[in-house]
Amino acid sequence: MVSRPPRITDVSRSVRLVPSAVPAVTAALLLVLAPTACSGAADGGGAGGAVVQGTPGGSGVRDPYFPKAGNGGYDVTHYDLALAYDTGRQHLTGTAALTARATQDLSAFDLDLQGLDVEQVTVEGRRARWTRTGQELTVRPHDGLDRGRTFRVTVRYSGTPETITDADGSEEGWVRTDDGALALGEPTGSMSWFPGSHHPSDKASYDIAVTVPEGLQAVSNGELTSRKTSRGRTTFRWHTAEPMASYVATIAVGRYDISRSTTRDGLPVYVAVDPRRAEASRAVLAGLPGIMEWARDTFGPYPFSSTGAIVDRADDIGYALETQNRPVFPDAPDTETLVHEIAHQWYGDSVTPRTWRDMWLNEGFATYAEWLWQEDHGGDTAEEIFTALHRGDYYDSPEYNAAVWAFPPAVPPSAGRLSDSPVYERGAMVLHRIRQTVGDDTFRAILRGWAAAHRHGNADTADFTAYVRKKAPGKDFGTIWKDWLYGDGRPASG
Repeated sequence: MVSRPPRITDVSRSVRLVPSAVPAVTAALLLVLAPTACSGAADGGGAGGAVVQGTPGGSGVRDPYFPKAGNGGYDVTHYDLALAYDTGRQHLTGTAALTARATQDLSAFDLDLQGLDVEQVTVEGRRARWTRTGQELTVRPHDGLDRGRTFRVTVRYSGTPETITDADGSEEGWVRTDDGALALGEPTGSMSWFPGSHHPSDKASYDIAVTVPEGLQAVSNGELTSRKTSRGRTTFRWHTAEPMASYVATIAVGRYDISRSTTRDGLPVYVAVDPRRAEASRAVLAGLPGIMEWARDTFGPYPFSSTGAIVDRADDIGYALETQNRPVFPDAPDTETLVHEIAHQWYGDSVTPRTWRDMWLNEGFATYAEWLWQEDHGGDTAEEIFTALHRGDYYDSPEYNAAVWAFPPAVPPSAGRLSDSPVYERGAMVLHRIRQTVGDDTFRAILRGWAAAHRHGNADTADFTAYVRKKAPGKDFGTIWKDWLYGDGRPASG
């Protein structure tokens, strides 16, 4: 994710960004079984009142920032979403079928769903009892689910999906545009348009079918497998085979100029651009194949089966987002922003943080990718950028220069600070200190090896520091971890 401050006049170097905040995740709470909002009748109500074996899954996964993000007791392996959006009424109708594996004996489990009206829930084809408490949809299957069992839960729902305002004031969730909508998920916005386990530690494959009025497009992640128009409505079907965290799932509904191509090595490229942004976007998007080639050479094999971009006209969204396969931009992007979001496909989308506290592993890497791009394309070197940031004169604004040292990148003080400058710039500075310590060749091997070691998985800061020590066993990283990654204030430059 990236957002940019007002332009600063400085002819000596390119303007960097100061990202806006993105919330994170806190201590989990136990599942509350008492119904509070609405409930659904079950087929037989648990075998006519018989005791269902097992215990409830948790309504959260003990993330440091968001108390109820994700859910315990099961692991989702696949989402099959069938959605219909009426742009005139701004009304969404959905059926979400989740395939999951029980990680304990379950008598009940939770799904995250913000707003929307639940009409029916079934588990393995049998109607299940359910209750609502805030964002928690608690499901009580007719029979208990044994640990290790794969099961299917289907939720029918509808309503007007919500736009969620984060702790930092930015908007996510279902964001309306003048000709449709954008679904943006970081960190918890995806629960506004489909039920699930909305935490980055629970990744799954996806099939997403979206029906919209004829004349509009619906763009999502992965590959477009079919498009069919009937009775004034068009259904677009998208398939994502590789594991995906829910916060990088997206849907874009509107009018778009669509272009399809392939890179030199045959990777499909699918780009959707609002016609009002086509001219302003053309030159930068034409560079996408070259950016992909550079990124593959720098970070290793591309982890997904297609690439591309979505450029919309969303004036209220002040950030770009690394939605899997094709990042979303609320306006015409510049090259550095495109590089940043493409780098996230390796660092964030493929190697996904285990908790939101590990956000710097996303943003520090993507920011450092911008530095490497500049270095490799005639701009400032990473060393020059690092030195100017440390000296405190990289920006014309003293406020921006001071913001870099507000807190340690590995320990954001609150959910509302997750996308502040230390997570981005100081996170990138941690990587540069590693590069200074191990040398260019070993550092490049670390970049590629880290992406390969956790490809399509999850990792945290402890995993990363252990990996770096393993790749450079003769080097001392104690000062880097203590002062740069976890320390307060501006460390000494040496």
